[in-house]
Amino acid sequence: MKELLTTIAKGLVTQPDAVVVTEDEPNEEGIIVYHLHVGDEDMGRVIGKQGRIAKAIRTVMRAAAVRKEVKIQVEID
Repeated sequence: MKELLTTIAKGLVTQPDAVVVTEDEPNEEGIIVYHLHVGDEDMGRVIGKQGRIAKAIRTVMRAAAVRKEVKIQVEID
């Protein structure tokens, strides 16, 4: 899952070396939180107009999580 998020983010940004994905331990509800960190100038590219790209990233990640039978959440920091 972490690799998928990294691959998606690196395809969107102009500085792929600045992409960092961290993964939290599952919380009490079993949800794993992934934190996506990108460069300051690439933040707009990852979020998109009205958050459309961010929403699409979260949708793809949730679909992949369903296939692996895990619960995830993606936060863009």
